Amino acid sequence: MKQDSILRVGIIGAGWIAEKAAITLNGLETCEAYAIASRTLDKAQAFAEKWQIPQAYGSYTELINDPAVDLVYIATPHSHHYDVTKEALMADKPCLVEKAFMANLRQAKEIVDLAHERKVFLAEAIWTRYQPVVQMVRDLISNGRIGEPRLVTATLGYSMGEKPRIMRADLCGGALLDLGVYALNFVRMFFPADIVSIDSQCVKSKTGMDLTNAITLVLSDGQLCNLQSSAACVGDNIGVIAGPEGNLIIDNINNPQKITVNTHDRVFVEDIHVPRQITGYEYQFLACREALIEGLLEPREMPHEETLYIMQLMDELRRKWGVHYPMDE
Repeated sequence: MKQDSILRVGIIGAGWIAEKAAITLNGLETCEAYAIASRTLDKAQAFAEKWQIPQAYGSYTELINDPAVDLVYIATPHSHHYDVTKEALMADKPCLVEKAFMANLRQAKEIVDLAHERKVFLAEAIWTRYQPVVQMVRDLISNGRIGEPRLVTATLGYSMGEKPRIMRADLCGGALLDLGVYALNFVRMFFPADIVSIDSQCVKSKTGMDLTNAITLVLSDGQLCNLQSSAACVGDNIGVIAGPEGNLIIDNINNPQKITVNTHDRVFVEDIHVPRQITGYEYQFLACREALIEGLLEPREMPHEETLYIMQLMDELRRKWGVHYPMDE
């Protein structure tokens, strides 16, 4: 891809995440929402008309086979990522795949191996990894603003009722893959040290999916991390990184807007706001464009090794909880 090229994105799936992507792409100068594919042409055409997208397709295959599409953005439920991503990679189409990347580690490893084998760009769309707040927090830590971090807490909770994608095993239900993945990434993007121990608990739905969970990690660098996610209640969604000299409070681990710096005895120092954003999704599309220009097979912000590590952690947690998907067989 050339430096001055517009990245033409084909969106697969026409749900609310796809709408957020369309809004984002419509606000960018170097990326374009070029095509939309749904399982029915009527739905795709309605989506295209609403968001001024040039091409609409009534099948995923048609979009994948469009030679004008530079990047396939897969916005289907995570239970359906595997087949469409595999089809796109087999057609040598670069892919940006929504979180959770796949249903389990086995699927994720097969897809990553296929991308490497065919030398096709592949990225996970865990949007928080790409946002400028990541480097902002890293700089605050490395500059010694709170001393050596020792305790990390992060919560993400939404009251989702009985949505099928939360309650059904065939849709990879539960809070972990939908919400807990953000809490795990919150730790990993600031503290990539080895996990030396992991403990957890969950409360399951009547359908056997994890509705609320708690995870405790101890890292080799000495940090203890307490993480909670829930699809059954409204959480504060705050992340806190605490050290002997103070703490950093991140206002929303799902899309941070503000970092509050406190010193000894929780004395307020300053609020640091993130740059103004379209939706927060723009950074992952821009990162993919830059990676394609550079000829990379993965984004620097979320390398494949890290995607696989997170999938492995989630597999281990689900095994402990007895949360099973049909894809695990």
